[in-house]
Order: sequence, then C-alpha cells, then structure tokens
Amino acid sequence: MSLAVETAAAPAGVSRTGHGHASLVVRGKDRPGIVAAVGAVLGEHGANIVSLDQYSDNPQGGAFFQRTVFGLDHLRVVLPGVEEDLRGRLAGGFELEFTLRDLSVPKRVAVFASKSDHCLLDLLWRHRRGQLPVTVSMVISNHPDTAEEVRSFGIPFFHVRSAGPDKSAAEAEHLRLLEGNVDFVVLARYMQILSAEFIERVGVPIINIHHSFLPAFIGAGPYTRAKERGVKLVGATAHYVTERLDEGPIIEQDVVRVSHADTAADLQRRGADVERAVLTRAVQWHSEDRVIRHGNHTIVFA
Repeated sequence: MSLAVETAAAPAGVSRTGHGHASLVVRGKDRPGIVAAVGAVLGEHGANIVSLDQYSDNPQGGAFFQRTVFGLDHLRVVLPGVEEDLRGRLAGGFELEFTLRDLSVPKRVAVFASKSDHCLLDLLWRHRRGQLPVTVSMVISNHPDTAEEVRSFGIPFFHVRSAGPDKSAAEAEHLRLLEGNVDFVVLARYMQILSAEFIERVGVPIINIHHSFLPAFIGAGPYTRAKERGVKLVGATAHYVTERLDEGPIIEQDVVRVSHADTAADLQRRGADVERAVLTRAVQWHSEDRVIRHGNHTIVFA
C-alpha cells in the first residue's frame, strides 16, 4: 500500500503554526505495523504530521521506505528524546534503520564547477532567492573564470588547478577544503573525473548533472553526436556519483523536443536549460531528505 499526504508549502524547517519541522526517513523490511508505530511515537511527543510518503517494493516482506515531516514545539530541545523513543520502537521492534533531522538546519553544500557557468550561477541565484534550503559553503573550480561572479553572491571561491593524468594534488586540496565543512557536493558541470579514492574519502554524497538523458551519449561532445544521429529529444540526468563513471543512482531526468532544423548549438542551448532545471530539482530533493538510495537506484518522494 502507498500513502501520500501533503500540506501547503512552508519555509524549510518552519510550519505556519510556528512549530519546528523535522524529517524522519525510515527504511528496512516491510511488515505490518510500521506506519502505526511511527505515528504512535510522534503522537506521544505531541508532534503534528504534516507530510507522509511511503513505498514498498513488495508488501510481503520487501523493502519499505517512508519519509515523514512533522512539526513540534521546542523541536531542538525535544528531538533527542524523540530519537531515543524511535530507536527503541523501530530499530528494536522492527529492525528498521532511520534518520531524523531538524529541517531548520540547512545542509551545507560545496559546488564544483569548470568554465561552463549556467548550472553554477542558476544554483547560486536560486539559493539567494531562498528557493534552495541549503547553505553554500564554497565553490571550487579548476578555472578562475567565474571567481568574480561567485564572490558577488557572497560565496567563497577557491581556484584549484587540476590538469594532466595525475590529479592527486588537486584532490588532496579538495579534501582539505571540504573536511568538516559540507554535507554533500554538487558537480555543476565540473569537467573532471573524480578518482575512486576521492569519492571514498570525501565521505558525503556527490550529485552530478550529466548533459544527456542517460544512458545515451555518454562522454564528450554529446550534442554534436546527438545532431549527427538526428535525435528528436535532448535531455539531462542528475545522479549520485560512484566509482563507475556516469552509472550512479539516478535522481532526476528530463527531456525537451528538438527538430531536424536545430543546429548542434541550438541543441546545446536547449539542453543547458534542461540541465539547470534537473539539477535544481535534484539538489532541492536531496536537501529535503526526499531521496533514498537503494542499491543502484533511488526512491524519490518528490
């Protein structure tokens, strides 16, 4: 059974009644009574459930996923008690994993970029307008071209050169800058391949925007190859980064129709629009705990 209940949107972490908001993400083996147990614990603490989504890939003992947002007075004070009671009821009684987070504390993100600035600047613009519930800790680029524009947003900019086959020095500097300062990383058209060692050591999720509707046109020059093939759709894919290039769990995808009259430049321009929109949605959903990774795919409560 699938259940979804939503209320009108409110600023991240704050309800219209003044309660603080928290997100609770539960995952594990499906069995009867999970939803009731979650509701009971939250009810015992006087919480008001304002959003609840759940999914099971097989109600007969399959994998179960649930995201709940609830409001509660004096949230920061009482949240440890809520977590303790959830642990006793869910981890002990149902052998479920869960994460609980105060939504008024935005996740910290570092944005990696290269010369292409459309995704980078779109994220910064939306962040400044309050449309993305994140704190942009820094922008790191292997080119200095966007430094002035980034700093005009009040965001620290770091130029870290990364050239040649050996990128160990650059990645060591990246790790030094990121350590303890970010909760996830976004590759906003960062045109460098990350090493498996870096992905493992960074210790936080990494989101990439791919300028194709995966798995088509992987690699360089996708719009030129798309034009050569006479495609009728161009698109973009946002996915989590793994050591297998462009094969990580997909968060969001979208496409736009094109025609035989469009040039490769037209395709690239229209594709850039899709890239911005897809990456924005992926970053927002991740920052609001709406994406649950399960193996090499995702459950997205959008």
